[in-house]
Parts: sequence; C-alpha cells; structure tokens
Amino acid sequence: MAEIKGYNMPDELYYHEEHSWARVEGTKVTVGMTDMFQKEAGDIVFVDLPEEEDDVSQGETCGKIQSRKWIGKLVAPVSGEIAEINEDLEEDTSLINSDPYGEGWILVINAEDEDDLQAELKNLIHGDAVSDFVDREIARTEEERAKAEQG
Repeated sequence: MAEIKGYNMPDELYYHEEHSWARVEGTKVTVGMTDMFQKEAGDIVFVDLPEEEDDVSQGETCGKIQSRKWIGKLVAPVSGEIAEINEDLEEDTSLINSDPYGEGWILVINAEDEDDLQAELKNLIHGDAVSDFVDREIARTEEERAKAEQG
C-alpha cells in the first residue's frame, strides 16, 4: 500500500487518468474507483453499470457514479468483455467509499488477448508515475476550486 498525499494508492494497481483502477490477474482485470475519487466525490449514492457480456474499449465511458456532489464517469481502463459486475453495489453503494480496493470493486473485464492487454497497460499510470499523477490532480482540483470561489 502506498499513501500519497493522504490518498491510498496501492502499488500493484494500474490507474486511468479518470480515476478508475485496474488489478490484473492474467487476462482478468478487476476495476474500481480510486481512494482519491471517493474522497473528492463524497458519499456515493448511485451507480449505473454496464451489462455483463458487454464489450468495452480502453478509455470508453461504461458507467456513471453519482455522489451527493456530482455525477462522475466510470471509464474502462482496458478493453475486453464485462465478465462480472459487483451486484452488492446495487444494495450498498457506500462500499465504494468504505473499501474502494476491496468490497467496493465495480466490475471485472476479461481481456481477449494478453499481448493486447500488456500494450494497453502501458497507457495507464503505474509505479513511480502515480505520485506525479496525484500531484497533478491535487493542483487541478485546487485550481477548479479557486475558479469556483471567484465565481
């Protein structure tokens, strides 16, 4: 586990710039939203998820996540077929807040080809680049807040 500027960003995960994360096991990729997303969004109150067996492409918006503050998008970090969705979220969306990397997982994508998956993983944020990503996102968020306050 890596704690970066107050956000839990596990080292083994890959991150999309729209704050979805990917845990890779062979060609099976579990997807969720980052700790940074859930802390900035606040209490998650609704999730709109794709159907199992839908095909998604890397970077495609495949769902919506609504908090009390705003509606965010769930972006597929890799391409493949939706193999499973977390049905527990239909009953308790707060799992995304309470355990974003565990019980709050959102869906599982089966990548069709391991070589294609490895190529797509290179487009995601991983390793030492995660700290720079968090710094950029904090700066962007502070800039947006300053603009909002100026009205």
